[in-house]
Amino acid sequence: MNAVGPLLVAAVLGVAVPGPARADEVLVFAAASLRDALQELAGAWQEATGHTAILSLAGSSTLARQIEAGAPADLFLSANEAWVDELERDGLIEPGSRRDLLKNSLVIVAHDPEATPLDMNQPDALKARLGDGRLAMALVDAVPAGIYGKAALQSLGWWDGLAPSVAQTDNVRTALALVATGEAPFGIVYATDARAEPRVTLVGRFPAETHPPIVYPLVRIAGSPTDAADELADFLGGPEAATVFHAHGFALASEGG
Repeated sequence: MNAVGPLLVAAVLGVAVPGPARADEVLVFAAASLRDALQELAGAWQEATGHTAILSLAGSSTLARQIEAGAPADLFLSANEAWVDELERDGLIEPGSRRDLLKNSLVIVAHDPEATPLDMNQPDALKARLGDGRLAMALVDAVPAGIYGKAALQSLGWWDGLAPSVAQTDNVRTALALVATGEAPFGIVYATDARAEPRVTLVGRFPAETHPPIVYPLVRIAGSPTDAADELADFLGGPEAATVFHAHGFALASEGG
């Protein structure tokens, strides 16, 4: 695992979960789509406070299941509300800690740098361009980006024709990587992912009404012993963090539109 500046990033998939954080450390479970923004913010927070944010980044479903299994997370920043709802029903969320932090949008990206935009009003627009290739998506029944993507394809009437060609991955950044490396000619990812990866070309945007709203709730896990977790949550909801999130293409949940 690589250390990134003053923080540690743990790729949760296929490796052990980090142990309990020390008093001056906060273990943050966060959706993979937040990687770049949170790496930057964790460094800024450590510089300002002396505390360390340890980031475990993966699909929200993987992270939620690990929390259910007793993983010692302090904060959870999910890419959808359903997994937080489930943890809340199970009594695993600190009461009153939940706040909707961010919003995102859903796009189609291509590996070909010369790829032209798709006509999102044509019923076979993507299928015709895909040919025998694969469509990279996060797990469509578990990971938020995949759930949103499947809903959008169903709304447009594209899902049945494309389902046999879908290559499912454990998180959205892995789907993005398949397109970036040319293993899949097209993929469905968040707009922020497309912005972060210069090796893909944006070719289509799903209308917001084709899928549930993409909202990122932030919560504190029940029983988290460190006050630093509350301080980090406040920092992530503050103006300095808002500037960084905007720079990475996220919208604030409090913003209209």
